[in-house]
Amino acid sequence: MKPRGLILHAPGTNRDNEAALALEHAGARAEIVPLTQLRAGEKHLRDFQILALPGGFAYADALGAGKLLALDLILYFADAVNEFIANEKPVIGICNGFQALVKARILPSLQSPVSSLQSQATLTFNRRGHFECRWVTLKPVSQKCVWTRGLEEMIYCPIAHGEGNFQLADENDLATLRAREQIALRYVCENGEPANGAYPFNPNGSRDDIAGVCNERGNVLGLMPHPENHIFAYQHPRHTRGERGNLGLRLFENGVKYAGGI
Repeated sequence: MKPRGLILHAPGTNRDNEAALALEHAGARAEIVPLTQLRAGEKHLRDFQILALPGGFAYADALGAGKLLALDLILYFADAVNEFIANEKPVIGICNGFQALVKARILPSLQSPVSSLQSQATLTFNRRGHFECRWVTLKPVSQKCVWTRGLEEMIYCPIAHGEGNFQLADENDLATLRAREQIALRYVCENGEPANGAYPFNPNGSRDDIAGVCNERGNVLGLMPHPENHIFAYQHPRHTRGERGNLGLRLFENGVKYAGGI
């Protein structure tokens, strides 16, 4: 049986079809489900094995990127989402979905002394103060994260965001993220060397070149880049010149394989 993947659609979401295609191409059965269907009880999260929060501009990013979607997760779906995560089912939040997971305090889930009313991290405005749309190189660095475990090849995929600058409320939490292998992906130079914050390799100024983080269990991944936009060789921006490889598809294959085994 192929694992079932739920792609959560909120008003303003615009990358749900790409996320569904990526999951299907990786071996899952994907279904795009509007929030309204979940709230009405027409669909149930417990009936799925994968949850994806895709990119876009949920609720037009009113009150901040991902903020209103995060409130939905907290107010209406907290029990269902917490159960889903506790059952170690894989969750992925991409771009706006990552912003929502962070603002719902699902990520990075450091369980530090910071008050539960305070965010432990944020995705704030890009360092250069404008929207960034370019291709970036990512290095998988966590063996704990089920989405990146065992990946040795770098990932080449686009970013498209104005608020992707990952920062921590407490600078000491960076050591915790490193020690727990919760830094799943880093921005690097095209040759794989560390970006060390240099633009445009690190396009937004994220602390420690962080492009994606996972929770302590390793089953929830949030990332700003869009691996779902590089699942076929012809999507590489220089494929007509013979360049190929470094597909984002590998992330989804990992998640689907893991979901099929739980």
